[in-house]
Parts: sequence; C-alpha cells; structure tokens
Amino acid sequence: MAGQYVTDVNDANFEKDVLQSAEPVLVDFWAAWCGPCRALAPVVDEVASQYHGKLKVMKMDVDANTATPMRYGIRGIPALLLFKGGKVAEQIVGYVPKDTIDKSVIKVLA
Repeated sequence: MAGQYVTDVNDANFEKDVLQSAEPVLVDFWAAWCGPCRALAPVVDEVASQYHGKLKVMKMDVDANTATPMRYGIRGIPALLLFKGGKVAEQIVGYVPKDTIDKSVIKVLA
C-alpha cells in the first residue's frame, strides 16, 4: 500500500511518468510476497513526504510488470532506482536504513 505521496507506475506509463519526468524520480521495485519490501514501504513513504515537490516517488510491482525490471537488470528486491533526466543516477538494492536513501536522494537533487 502506497502512502499519499507515492504513486504506482507500470510498464505502460514508465516512459512518460519516470523517464520523461522534469523532476528526479525514485522508483521502488517491489512485490507483495517480499518481506523486506513490506518493511521498506514505510521508509519509502517517509522519503516521499520529506522530499515532496522535489522528488517523485513511485512503486512498481515486479510481478505485474516484467519488462521494466528486466530492462534495468532488477534481480533482487526491494530495489530503489533514482532516475534523473531519464537515466539511472543511483541504485540501492535490499532493505536499507532511511539515511542511506537520504544520501542518494541528496546527491541526485544537488
């Protein structure tokens, strides 16, 4: 379940919503059966509200969307990819503390 500042993205709208976005985008690749993904969800929600207006935060269910995770070589989830100008700027794999995500976001927003 996504927080109020987190939107879902899928294979069909990924190009438009992520790659063509004027602001940087954090995409959380996850699956319902993944425990670490569920544990990371509130952290992602926190990041979304903290950087609201500067960063778009989106979630992609890897079971429902296979083309995009394959395109970016997502082998382990949760995986967070930070996109800036249509390119992957930062990549975080696995459950990490919020300050690890903050460091990557700050780097991308700089």
